[in-house]
Amino acid sequence: MLEGLRVGETIELERDIPAEWSISTIDPALPAVLGTPAMIVLMEMAAAEGMVRFLPEGHISLGVEVSVRHLAATPVGERVRARATVIEVAGRLVKFEIKAHDSQQLIGTGTHVRSVVEVARFLRRLENRLPALGKEPV
Repeated sequence: MLEGLRVGETIELERDIPAEWSISTIDPALPAVLGTPAMIVLMEMAAAEGMVRFLPEGHISLGVEVSVRHLAATPVGERVRARATVIEVAGRLVKFEIKAHDSQQLIGTGTHVRSVVEVARFLRRLENRLPALGKEPV
């Protein structure tokens, strides 16, 4: 399914943390630091980017599991580096060790699993769910 993708494959992404990634955008009483959901998104983006070149035509990868510890606060404006390393490939599933660092230290660590999905099949299944959700098919 993912010909060429091997354990040990690593990808890194770096981003400056914008104000909208701050937990204070959800609750102004909280400090302007990188929110855990935004940190997880960055980690997932690294894993997804690491799979792109190995995906068959007409397929994408979707996150299906995440387990993360947020270890340290990172202020808005700081640069964060997310790293995803393949630790297991099992059919359509790929498991990653994920880490995030700011300029001073490790700020998050955990694991993430992504699944290879055929886009057309995914869209058909979504269309079939829409009426039950009270939505019009697209």
